[in-house]
Amino acid sequence: MEATCQRCHEILREADLYCPACGLPQLTYVASEPPPLPVGEGVAVREGDHPTSIAGIAWRPALQAALILSIPAAVLSFSLLPIGLLWTVVAAGWAVNTYARRTRPVQLSTGTGARIGMVTGLFVGWLTVGLYGAGLWVSRFVLHQGGQWDALWQEQVEKSIERNQMVAQMGVANAQSAQIAQSLRAMMLSADWRAGLALSGLIVIAGFLVLFATIGGAMGARFFAPARRPGA
Repeated sequence: MEATCQRCHEILREADLYCPACGLPQLTYVASEPPPLPVGEGVAVREGDHPTSIAGIAWRPALQAALILSIPAAVLSFSLLPIGLLWTVVAAGWAVNTYARRTRPVQLSTGTGARIGMVTGLFVGWLTVGLYGAGLWVSRFVLHQGGQWDALWQEQVEKSIERNQMVAQMGVANAQSAQIAQSLRAMMLSADWRAGLALSGLIVIAGFLVLFATIGGAMGARFFAPARRPGA
C-alpha cells in the first residue's frame, strides 16, 4: 500500500519527509532497536537469549544437572544414610559447578547456588523416599519377609511398653497400669501407627537431605563455580 499525503493525497516516496506538492510535513515511524537484555544474577546473556526467571537462573540446565547428580546421591542415601548425606552436599555443589560451566554466568552468588542446591535436595529426597517405599514393598510382598519385620517390630513395642510400664507403676495402680499398657500396645501395633511412623521418618530424612543439599549448593557457588568477569 502506497503512502499518500494527509492533506492533498499526493503519492509519497519512502524517503519523503515533506509532501512534494503541498509541503506538508509527514509523520514517519521508525522502528527502534529492542532494549538490551538485563544481565541478571546467575544467568548467561548471549545474543538471542532471555532470562528464564526473575531470580536470573536458567532453570533448564540447572534442573538437568540437579536431576542427574541426585540419582547417585539418592542411591547412597537409601543404602548408607550417613554417606548419602555427605554425598548430597557434594552432589549439590557439583550441580552448581556443572550449571556454571554450561551457562557461563556473569555472576553466581551463594543465594543462587543455595536455590539450585535446594532443588537438588528435593530430587534426592523424592528419589530416596521412592526407593525406601519400593524396598519395603519388595521385602514384604516379593521376598515374603513381612513376618520377620512384624516380629521385630512387636519385640521393639514390647520393650518400649515394659520400660514405660516400670515408670507408670510408680504412681499408678497395677490394674490401671495394665490397662494403659494394653491400649498402648494395641495402638503401636496398628497398621495406621506403623505407617505414620514410617512416613514421619521418611519426611525427616528428606528434610535433612534438602538442608544438606542447600548448604552444598551455597558452598559450590562460593568455592567451586568457575569465575568469569563481565565481558569476558
